[in-house]
Amino acid sequence: MSFQLMRAKTFDLFESKLNQRQLENSELNKKEASEGMTVLKSYPRRVVLELTNACNFDCIMCGRHEAGFKPTFLKAEDIECLADVFEHCEEVTLFGWGEPTIHPEFAKIVKMIDQFPVRKYFVTNGSTLKKIENVIFDHKVDIMAVSLDGATAKTNDRIRRNADFEQIVSDLRRIVKIRNENGYGYPYINFVQTMMKSNLQELPDLVRLAAEIGLEEVKAVYLTVFTADLLHESLWNCRAEVQEVFDKAMEIAKENNIKLKLPFLQGEDVASEDYHKICYVGWRDLFVGSDKYVRPCQSTPLKFMKIDEGDFMNSIWNSQEFQNFRKGVNSASLMPEHCQQCYQSSHANFNRKSSFIFEGTSFAPEWEKIS
Repeated sequence: MSFQLMRAKTFDLFESKLNQRQLENSELNKKEASEGMTVLKSYPRRVVLELTNACNFDCIMCGRHEAGFKPTFLKAEDIECLADVFEHCEEVTLFGWGEPTIHPEFAKIVKMIDQFPVRKYFVTNGSTLKKIENVIFDHKVDIMAVSLDGATAKTNDRIRRNADFEQIVSDLRRIVKIRNENGYGYPYINFVQTMMKSNLQELPDLVRLAAEIGLEEVKAVYLTVFTADLLHESLWNCRAEVQEVFDKAMEIAKENNIKLKLPFLQGEDVASEDYHKICYVGWRDLFVGSDKYVRPCQSTPLKFMKIDEGDFMNSIWNSQEFQNFRKGVNSASLMPEHCQQCYQSSHANFNRKSSFIFEGTSFAPEWEKIS
């Protein structure tokens, strides 16, 4: 492991050894994406499963509790129809608006996915690490991202309400110890911090903490403001302060051989004046919400059809809805309105205010509402 400064992946994914079927599919998918094809012969390279939109935390910056929705849970049987997709794709990620590890079938679903030659990746708030420890090692979870929004209990537990910083850190130490003592090459673990004014200065110390525990990477993303009460936390127009903290974090990451993934500074984003970076999710990713609806990504109110509504390649992956999305997502004149205000951390243009402040606009998936 050595220091690397990385940016969020818009086209590539984590690298791992692929079998011939996966390799051929991935190369074809990359070709079709780069050419902007709207009807695809390739399967998606990544499947993202939102196991639930429910969560056991009440983070101050999360927009999910503003939506007034009914909690839903994607069942193991709901994803059985994706077996052929799992045979072709590179990665299955358990991620969405909720906490995947509180799903009552979490272990069953990870075990099911482990039957296929895919990378297994999930994002967690860290609250259940002790409970799912055996799942991680028994079913060879490749990548685990742990959300932590401060390098101290005082900061993290204020932002991530219901969190127990000390317990999360303790559980991570144990998981790393088991991994190292047994010579396992998995899981690759990183911290993910949502940066805002009140925790920005703790990013360098979070890098130190990751190194001290034995993690591989720290990723930082900007806060997206969904409601007016958090406008004071936005890092929009705070470039100098952010630059200073990034420089400190990079210095510590270099000293400790930690990989560091940072967003672009305001004014330096490669998207220049475009609405967002070139978006490949409509080619690379299949996102399945906890209500079984297929969506372009987790950061849109758009939904297409349910995952079990017909033949995958024809009725879903190459449906008219997906074709229209691929045709318009990177076209300034054709893209959906919500894409013009993209806040998705990998694709947003951080030269634009709308990537930092989404207050007063539709941001959440169209979940079934509480009556």
